[in-house]
Amino acid sequence: MATANAPAGSSDGLTKLVQTTSALISQFEPVLHAAATDKTSSATTPPSSSSTPQSQTIDALSLAHDSASLIRAHSTKISLLIINEPFTPSAIAKVLKELVAGPIPGIASAVQACDIDRYTTVARQDLAWRCYRVLKELKTLVEAIPLNGKVLPAEKKNGISGGMGSMTVTGVIWAACDDVILLKKLGIAGLLVKKVEQYRDTLKDVLDELKEWKEEGEEAEDEEEDEVEYVAHQLDATSLSVQETQDALDDLMNTRHIPRDDPDKLGERLDSCLKRLRLTTLLYSAVIKRRLKTLPSLPAEPGSPIVRRLDEVFPILRGLPNRFNELACAFYELEPGPIDDAMDACFFDAFAASEMLMKSWAGQKDEFTEWAEKYQVSIKKPEETEG
Repeated sequence: MATANAPAGSSDGLTKLVQTTSALISQFEPVLHAAATDKTSSATTPPSSSSTPQSQTIDALSLAHDSASLIRAHSTKISLLIINEPFTPSAIAKVLKELVAGPIPGIASAVQACDIDRYTTVARQDLAWRCYRVLKELKTLVEAIPLNGKVLPAEKKNGISGGMGSMTVTGVIWAACDDVILLKKLGIAGLLVKKVEQYRDTLKDVLDELKEWKEEGEEAEDEEEDEVEYVAHQLDATSLSVQETQDALDDLMNTRHIPRDDPDKLGERLDSCLKRLRLTTLLYSAVIKRRLKTLPSLPAEPGSPIVRRLDEVFPILRGLPNRFNELACAFYELEPGPIDDAMDACFFDAFAASEMLMKSWAGQKDEFTEWAEKYQVSIKKPEETEG
């Protein structure tokens, strides 16, 4: 058992340092996880909604970048020291001391300095999640440090027993650190652009799936009569059992597409949805080009109306792909009521997003304003083209 005053370079001293390092990371993990999932409280972290003069002097992304870079380098050193002879507790202890003294608290402090009223909620949550992953993976490596005075055996190095070996863990740490480092290079505007591009791509996937489903239904209509004749011929030409006959009919009738007679006018609803969904993907592209790529420099001063606008509109932009997925599912189930409800929810939110971003960051009308006004008319009256 480690003693409190054991030299750091001794076996007992190394054990104590491993325990201390792991405990420090364990203190920060729930704080960062709470920030990443927007579950912060006064019990876990200082209120992030009120900037302090000290936090305003800290560049949160730069601090996170530098801390992650050091953690990446130090984790590489630990990884090499625990697998190569001779095993040197003093060298490992030195690296752990440096981690505890600087980059571990530094990466946690970066999240604390990332005030939502200056950096946006989106940026804080994203930074917190990336930093949380770094500490989580680093803790795994720290706890893999051998305390028996010997280097790791091959199975713990390479993970041949089924679990991750130390080499794999190190690679995961590198990837997590690189994600934090990348955030500094992206900047807040770049991060927001990347996220909206992902949302737009998801919308395009939903659009493609609905178009494909519509085309399959049209093809099925053309082939339906031939299929009925084929099944009828098979039933006449063979002596099938009652169950086999029922199975053949079920296979024919189980295709879930808009029926030929379309008593609920689902086809009209689908055409309207496809047109407005395509317009909404264009809205996302326009937001990226005309709003996010023209963002003033962030972080902003506390109470910035730009940050407030971003925090208001991003939950809508993020949520619309899920809403459209629900709408697609309602179409697949051929349910008019849920289809109408889902369409109303989708296009109400899309209209709201366009309204929030109608004017430029300086509060002026511009080219995007004109386009957004036409967009709003089009999603209200989908029979009209977007002009």
